[in-house]
Amino acid sequence: MAPQRPVGSALDKAGLGIKLLGISVLAGVLVAGVALPAVGALGLTAKDTADSFDNMPADFKTPALSQASLIYDNQGGLIAKVYDRDRTILTQEQMAPVIRQAQVDIEDNRFYEHGAVDLKGVLRAVTKNAESGSASQGASTLTQQYVKNVFVEQAGDDQQAFLDATRKSLGRKVQELKYAIKLEEELSKDQILTNYLNITFYGHQAYGIEAASNRYFSKSAKDLTLPEAAMLAGLVQNPSAYDPVLHPKAAQARRDTVINKMLEYKHISPDQAKEALAAPLGIKYQEPQNGCITAQSGMGFFCDYVRHVVKQDPVFGKTAADRQKLWSQGGLKIYTTIDPDKQAAAYHAVTTKVYPTDPVSAAISMVKPGTGEIVAMAQTRPYGLDAGKNQTVLNLNVDAVMGGGNGFAPGSTFKPILAAAALENGIPITQTYPAENKIPYPSMSTCDGTWRATGDTVQNESASEVGPYDMNTAMAKSVNTYFVELGKDVGLCPMRKMTNSLGITTRASGATIPEVPSAILGTLEVSPLKMAAVYATFAARGLHCDPIAISSVVSAEGKKLAVPKANCTQAMSESTADGVNTLLRSVTEKGTAAGISLDGRAFAGKTGTTDNRYAAWFDGYTPELAAAVWLGGPSGNFSMRNVTIGGIRRGAVYGADGPGPIWQAAMREAVKDLPRTPIQTVDIPAPADPSPTDSPAPPPTTGANGGLINGGFTLPPGVIGGPSGKPSRPGRH
Repeated sequence: MAPQRPVGSALDKAGLGIKLLGISVLAGVLVAGVALPAVGALGLTAKDTADSFDNMPADFKTPALSQASLIYDNQGGLIAKVYDRDRTILTQEQMAPVIRQAQVDIEDNRFYEHGAVDLKGVLRAVTKNAESGSASQGASTLTQQYVKNVFVEQAGDDQQAFLDATRKSLGRKVQELKYAIKLEEELSKDQILTNYLNITFYGHQAYGIEAASNRYFSKSAKDLTLPEAAMLAGLVQNPSAYDPVLHPKAAQARRDTVINKMLEYKHISPDQAKEALAAPLGIKYQEPQNGCITAQSGMGFFCDYVRHVVKQDPVFGKTAADRQKLWSQGGLKIYTTIDPDKQAAAYHAVTTKVYPTDPVSAAISMVKPGTGEIVAMAQTRPYGLDAGKNQTVLNLNVDAVMGGGNGFAPGSTFKPILAAAALENGIPITQTYPAENKIPYPSMSTCDGTWRATGDTVQNESASEVGPYDMNTAMAKSVNTYFVELGKDVGLCPMRKMTNSLGITTRASGATIPEVPSAILGTLEVSPLKMAAVYATFAARGLHCDPIAISSVVSAEGKKLAVPKANCTQAMSESTADGVNTLLRSVTEKGTAAGISLDGRAFAGKTGTTDNRYAAWFDGYTPELAAAVWLGGPSGNFSMRNVTIGGIRRGAVYGADGPGPIWQAAMREAVKDLPRTPIQTVDIPAPADPSPTDSPAPPPTTGANGGLINGGFTLPPGVIGGPSGKPSRPGRH
């Protein structure tokens, strides 16, 4: 590396002495080497200019540069690189010395000899331009160029700020000069050069020497060879004209100019120059890989979910602007909870059982009980913007606020929530009701009063479903009338409170949850991730944890940031959870899910099918892992009757034969290496032999104007949530 200039040299003093002179003469010749009116002509005095030298922002010498963030899975594998600007900041030691020398030799060969202003360079430029009659040669030093780049970086996507930062004006040039002088007082030449190499744009979305090295040569900046370094150093002057991908001949000619300059300044030998000049460009170009679209194994949707978490959770900043700045600034290392093996299992299951070209889609979320960790999140259609390739960026696993849609009616998978509320409030698991095939909706208490019966009725799926039934048999057979009768005794308020304690505080759309009888039968739209967290709570014996996607974050400065917590709380007593486990074990052993197996491993779960077969679910768990699978039309009411899904023609889809096989395939692979822990249950009399029916709720009763009768008032046509039936349409997705 060239030696530092001697302290106190004549040139050094001349450079710093500019402050005292007010740069009244010098500033007039610094704009692209063209003589302009002196500072005095603009009304600036020497005192004004000198005083302004003390006003440079403290963070200007080491500005926060936007750079790429990296998102990792829980085994340290890279999921995606995301950035507003592709940049990785390096230290001096992480850069090959040859690139540092090449950049100096072609940009400012006297960089280590002059101050912030190169007086010789200014005079040379003025003379050359006078001789040629044009402004063909400039006189900016590398430090001044660095200052200009800082202004451009600060402008970001603000077009006006960018124009101000690049405008050829005397005022801007004076400001650049002022900052350059201050920088040379406070930073060493090596520090300025390092900053310059980190901030400079090299074309093809590559900011800084590390991104450029990776873009054009598929290697790190520390491994650059002489000809490679020369090409990159020459690229800075005009990344478009010297683009080695589009204009290789121009790029090589420019590279050779740099090599010859390095030879002229005796920084390489003649033999090194000869060898470098004979070398091919050797481009090994890598297209910019930005964003969640680059994630593998269907992790794009999870990656997008992580982005929403960073931008929305207050732990990452008090305001939306603060969080956006953190994300845009980048440089983050985000370590997530996603398990690549379980993700692969979920992705394989959901994409082989349902094709991207099918009229329906499927989504699956997996959550680790007792921790809230999201270990898998996958859906049928690939992440992307090309609708022609059946791509989508709509995350069907999550609520609208997190990048999802308006959710889906969960059907009978919601009944265990009422059962939990009942057990928690003292109703025994042996509770029996007549559960006739068809009954009127009874009046039910709410948190604010009473939901009054309107004469609407609810009935079971099959005419043979006639009680009396106890809770265990009713859950196994999914008997609608039983749970409506249970809801009358429990009340809608305890059910709502239990729903809230299980993490569902709003519909997936963000709308409030009404206290209406139809909620018992699963008409209020939710997301698969929220349902996976509900069933993970049962698996964890009542310990509910909010779903979390991020385990740790390290900032660009190497500081460990706070991350969202799972906020685990006991949503119900262990005995209540054990009772629910017992009920859901009956479903998988002799009820609607008896056809699903897990290689002899004990598991519990619940099927759900909505009216008109608009959606079908299977939510289930072992003590180690919970998963929720949804199947249905992603963009509206699509009746899954006489439909081909995954190459199989189906007359009608149920929770057990639609999402059930997806859950089975994903979970078999996901838990195969996990211990076979028994599920905690309670002792109750064995139920009578139930025959699986997985009954959906009947169609809603309509009022005189065609709207659904709901909670004592009539909703307009198309509004979701009648007391006795399913939604008239699921939320738009």
